[in-house]
Amino acid sequence: MTTSEEPVGERSFADLGKILVIIPTYNEIENLPRITARVRAAVPEAHVLIADDNSPDGTGRLADELAAEDPNLQVMHRAGKEGLGAAYLAGFRWGLDRGYDVLVEMDADGSHQPEELPRLLTGLETGADLVLGSRWVTGGRVVNWPKSREVLSRGGSMYSRLALGVQLRDITGGYRAFRRATLEGLGMDEVASQGYCFQVDLAWRAVRKGYRVVEVPITFVERELGASKMSRSIVLEALGRVTVWGVRSRLGRS
Repeated sequence: MTTSEEPVGERSFADLGKILVIIPTYNEIENLPRITARVRAAVPEAHVLIADDNSPDGTGRLADELAAEDPNLQVMHRAGKEGLGAAYLAGFRWGLDRGYDVLVEMDADGSHQPEELPRLLTGLETGADLVLGSRWVTGGRVVNWPKSREVLSRGGSMYSRLALGVQLRDITGGYRAFRRATLEGLGMDEVASQGYCFQVDLAWRAVRKGYRVVEVPITFVERELGASKMSRSIVLEALGRVTVWGVRSRLGRS
């Protein structure tokens, strides 16, 4: 694990090939127009895939309207709410099938600032296979979080780091950029985890496979519009699965 602090700035990333930013949505009608506009402004050559889980508030319908006006914006309509991990996996497969070279995870609510996307892409340019946007490395921070939420996030990353024997400071974070070859080598068909646990799962797989994983600092901004999808069950799932993975790893099991 290494840390990078390249400056954020508008520039071309043509050398990386085709870039796809995957944004899962469920009831994000207020946030969708602004997040897509910010992505397109931050990295104009990037394409955006909205993976909507049949949002009852009309997010999917609005996504179709935005896509009709922008050829770099695509929409995937999913049958229902199946969780963040399932949405990202579907988005990854969609992008790989269409020849994208870089695939990016990004939240719809603005907590992952599109203006910092160039920092993640620069990490790939400098040799990383997977770049994590990190709140807990030097230069990273969170905005508008209660102390209890920060303690939960830091504690979750620390517990995962100790249980799994990795050095990543923010293994639960969901702002990340993958090379195509990295995703193809992770065994996505074996991934069944969700939420925080999904992020831990993919990062740990990358480390175990020997990929170069780099963390770059980001500023995580708590959402202003809409409702958070975080729940007690997501946290408990993560703790349970990470514990099992850690025990199995120490026993030499897959």
